[in-house]
Amino acid sequence: MTAEQLRTQSRTSLAVRLHRRPVGAVAVVLAVVLLAFANEYGYHPDEMYFRMLGEHDLEWGYVDQPPLLPLLVHACTLVFGDSLWAIRVPGALSAAAIVVLGASIAAELGGRRRAQVMTACGLATSAMVLGFGHWILTSTIDTVAWCAVLLFMLRAVLRGDGRWWLAAGATIGVALYAKFIILLLPVSLLAGLLLVGPRSVFRDRRLYQGMALALVIGSPNLIFQIANDFPQLKMAEGLAKADGSVNRQVFFINLVFLFGPAQAFFWVTGLIKVFRERRWRKVRALGAGYLVATAAALMIEGGRSDYTGGFLMGLFAAGCVVAERWTAHRKGRLALVAGGLAVGGALQVVLALPVVPERDLSDFQYFSLSLESVGWPHVVGQITDAYQDLPAAEKDRAVVLTDNFGEAGALDRFGSPARLPAVYSGHNQLYWWGPPPESADVVVAVGIDRALLDREFRSCSVVAELDNDLGVTNPEKGKKITVCREPRRPWVKMWPDFRHYNGYM
Repeated sequence: MTAEQLRTQSRTSLAVRLHRRPVGAVAVVLAVVLLAFANEYGYHPDEMYFRMLGEHDLEWGYVDQPPLLPLLVHACTLVFGDSLWAIRVPGALSAAAIVVLGASIAAELGGRRRAQVMTACGLATSAMVLGFGHWILTSTIDTVAWCAVLLFMLRAVLRGDGRWWLAAGATIGVALYAKFIILLLPVSLLAGLLLVGPRSVFRDRRLYQGMALALVIGSPNLIFQIANDFPQLKMAEGLAKADGSVNRQVFFINLVFLFGPAQAFFWVTGLIKVFRERRWRKVRALGAGYLVATAAALMIEGGRSDYTGGFLMGLFAAGCVVAERWTAHRKGRLALVAGGLAVGGALQVVLALPVVPERDLSDFQYFSLSLESVGWPHVVGQITDAYQDLPAAEKDRAVVLTDNFGEAGALDRFGSPARLPAVYSGHNQLYWWGPPPESADVVVAVGIDRALLDREFRSCSVVAELDNDLGVTNPEKGKKITVCREPRRPWVKMWPDFRHYNGYM
C-alpha cells in the first residue's frame, strides 16, 4: 500500500484497536462454559443426523445441506471419540469466534473498550450464540462466516482497502460448504450498496475478484448441485411448504428472542443509527442490506428469522458503540445499560443452556432445541421392544421405517445392531439409502402417517406410543409405533411415496 493510500485510509477509517485481553477473556469464558455444559441433556436430532451421514455416507453434498457439517462431526468423533462432548467442540469454538468478530466489528465502527466489551458480553449471553454454540447446527459455522464477511466488508468500505473484498470472497466460498444461505449476505449487501452507497466500491476490480474467488472455492459444491438437479432448491421448497406460513406469523417475535429483549434494543438502535449517524454514512449498506435480506427471507426463504441473524451481530455492535457514547461520564446511564444486559443475559442463559436439571425440564418447556434433545434412549428402547415382540419367524424379514432423521439417527447412535434390524427413512438424504429389500414384508413403522401405511400395506396395527419418560412435550411424544405386514406393491414402486424433504419436526 502506498503512502498516499495509507493517508487516505487514516482519514476515512473509524477503526480503533481491538482490546484483545477483555474481549479474549469473554470468548474464553464462553467456550469453557459451553464445553462444561456440552454433555447435558442429549443429542439434538440434527446432531445425530450429521453423525450418521459422516459415519456412513461422506459425500460432496446432500439433498438438504452441503458436506461440511457431517465431515466436521465425523472428524471430531475420530479425534475425541464418539461422544456428545466431542461433536460439540466446534460449536463452542464457533461461539467464541463470533464474540471476537463481533467486538472487532464494534472496533471497526469506532467503538472503544467499553463498546467492545459490551458487544462481547451481549453476544456471549444471547440465545442465538448460546444455542449455536451448545448444539452443532448448520447455522453454527454459517454465523461465524456471516460475522467475518460483515467485518471484511466494513474494512473494505471504511478503510478504502479493496483487498478485504478478497478476504470476504474466500470466506463466502468456504462457507458455501456449510450452508447456502451465506449467498444471501453478499447479494443483500451489494443491493444495499446500490441503494445507499457508497457506489464507488463498484469501480474496484477487487470486488469482482472476490466474487470470482468465492465461486472458484465453492465450485465443487455448486457443481454437485447442478449435477444432481439442484436438490437444495427442492429442500427449500419443502421447508417453505412445511413451516413457511407459521414462521412468518411469528417472525418478529422470534426476531426479538434471537438475542433476547434487552439485546434486541441494542441492535434496533444500531439499525436506526447506521442510517442517521453522519460518520457512518459509508456503512449505511449494513442497515439497508439487513432490510433487503429480511424481506427476502420473509418472501422466499420460509420466513425463518435466524436466516438473517448474522446481520444482527453487526447491528448489535453498532448499538453498543452508540451506548458507549450515551453512557460516557454518566454512571447512572452506565448502570442502567449494564444492568439491562446482565438481567437479559441471565435470562437467555437459563433459556438456552441446559441449566435446568433434565428431570425438571417438564416445568420449563420454553426452548425448543432443549426439548428436542431429551428422551432419545427411551424412544430407542421402545422401538427395540416393538421389534423384539415380533414372532421369531418375522424378525429376519422385518425392517424399521422412521418418519424422520432424528429417529433414524437415534437408532444408529443408541440402538444395538444385535437387537434391531436395518433402519430406513424417506426423510431428506436418508431416502437415497433405500428402498428396503423386497424380502422385507414386515415393517416397524415409527411416526409414519397412518393413511399412507394403510394404503401401502394390507395389515397394520399400533403397538406402542412414543414417550420420553420425562413428561416433556416434543415432536416425538405421542407418535405411534405401528407394525405393518404384507406390502401391496414392491418396495421399489412404493418407496417414492415415503420421500419428504423438510426440517426435523
